Amino acid sequence: MTVKIATSPEEKEKAFAIRHEVFVMEQNVPIEIELDEFDDEAIHFLCYNDENEPVGASRLRIIDNYGKLERICVLKPYRGQSYGKRLVEKMEEEIVKRGCKRAVLNAQMDVADFYETLGYQQLSEPFYEANILHVTMEKQLS
Repeated sequence: MTVKIATSPEEKEKAFAIRHEVFVMEQNVPIEIELDEFDDEAIHFLCYNDENEPVGASRLRIIDNYGKLERICVLKPYRGQSYGKRLVEKMEEEIVKRGCKRAVLNAQMDVADFYETLGYQQLSEPFYEANILHVTMEKQLS
């Protein structure tokens, strides 16, 4: 398993394709919400399996003094195999590398427990985003 920052247009397209599969096709998020104006400024990540196939994606934005983890997703056949955990870890490493000490994300309620196992704490009451129940969570990084 490898996670890397997507730097080329081809790598970014692979990340967008995974996001499309998970969010638009599987979760019925409207495409105009899933791809947005922040994609141009964000740092995009790709997670590869041992056969070097892209199976997960995410994006990171540095906002003021924290990193905002967004669009974290893994293709259905690869869930439960630590790909999501590795994506989050790599994003946290990048946040620290850029001089920030806090990570924030809006977690879908059905995976909030997953983020808790990675050290995230719930900050908000549940709210709807893209017709899916979410909570805001944060983690202090060293």
